[in-house]
Amino acid sequence: MNYREYQQIERRKSRQIHVGNVKVGGDAPITVQTMTNTLTTDVEATVAQILRAEKAGVDIVRVSCPDEESTRALKQIVKRVNVPIVADIHFHYRRGIEAAEAGAACLRINPGNIGSPERVKEVIKAARDHDCSMRIGVNAGSLERHLLEKYGEPNPEALVESALEHARILQDHDFHEFKISVKASDVFMAVAAYQQLAEQCDHPLHIGITEAGGKRAGTVKSSIGLGSLLWAGIGDTLRVSLSAEPEEEVLVGWDILKSLGLRHRGVRIISCPSCARQGFNVIKTVETLEARLAHIEAPITLSIIGCVVNGPGEALMTDIGLTGGGGGRHMVYAAGKTDHTISDEAMIEHLVELVETKAAQIEAAKAAQIAAE
Repeated sequence: MNYREYQQIERRKSRQIHVGNVKVGGDAPITVQTMTNTLTTDVEATVAQILRAEKAGVDIVRVSCPDEESTRALKQIVKRVNVPIVADIHFHYRRGIEAAEAGAACLRINPGNIGSPERVKEVIKAARDHDCSMRIGVNAGSLERHLLEKYGEPNPEALVESALEHARILQDHDFHEFKISVKASDVFMAVAAYQQLAEQCDHPLHIGITEAGGKRAGTVKSSIGLGSLLWAGIGDTLRVSLSAEPEEEVLVGWDILKSLGLRHRGVRIISCPSCARQGFNVIKTVETLEARLAHIEAPITLSIIGCVVNGPGEALMTDIGLTGGGGGRHMVYAAGKTDHTISDEAMIEHLVELVETKAAQIEAAKAAQIAAE
């Protein structure tokens, strides 16, 4: 069996909805989300944060709307950014209506927290009138009292029951433009809940490990949880929840998807951990290249290997490769084949030029294909 056959992930079949102009579910690409941490009323700071996330490749951004001042600010924010905005709504139904009127593409709500059936109906009407989808956001830390009494503590079954109860509320009003999340900070609980939910419904699923932690620990925790789900074909959109800047969440989300071959954006660097055999400073080289190539959006693979033990083999599977050699000169590969050598001094600039040229070729071919269609 060809090794690439092992790389195929069969995604769970789900309904497709829209978050603004972004498709979620069905055969749409898995999207990457983040959430702002600025005060929504500080329009300048919030817009700046969203634009940084856009540069990192975000598809959808969520913004908190805890009060009327925030929903007023949301109207200005939506006009100044390029990605659809999800309004995070808790408890007060009026915020949901205001956010829909302000241009939110999606409302993140818990229908059970909104209030009476009549208030839920008003929020649904506002969403429908303004072409706004919804996310039912269930969290292990805020389960309903009756479910805690039934199960004794948060568990996967309680999360799933809560999600399906809320889904029925929307469905009873003939509203089907929604996705569901069942998040927990415990990886085992979250993964089990999503697995159970995936078997019981066909709604698109927003996956995440909530409150995962800081940049390093949270990345590891999210990678284990989200990686397990995505590998099983579960997940239509994701957020990596880190105690870090939103753009960092976006970068980690992309790295998870790229590692599983589910989406391709930007330069994916394959590099060795370095050892005494290295012909150049691998760690410093990779660090510099990551920074210099962060602007590239075209999907390109680049291998940076310090010596000839694994370098030629890795270069076979990458667009551009570099293997450390002796005497301060290193072998450069193009499309898996040896091409030429380069010196230590010119190495960084040369690789950046090669990647940028390759990226320009990819973008030109893409533009030509679009024009032909």
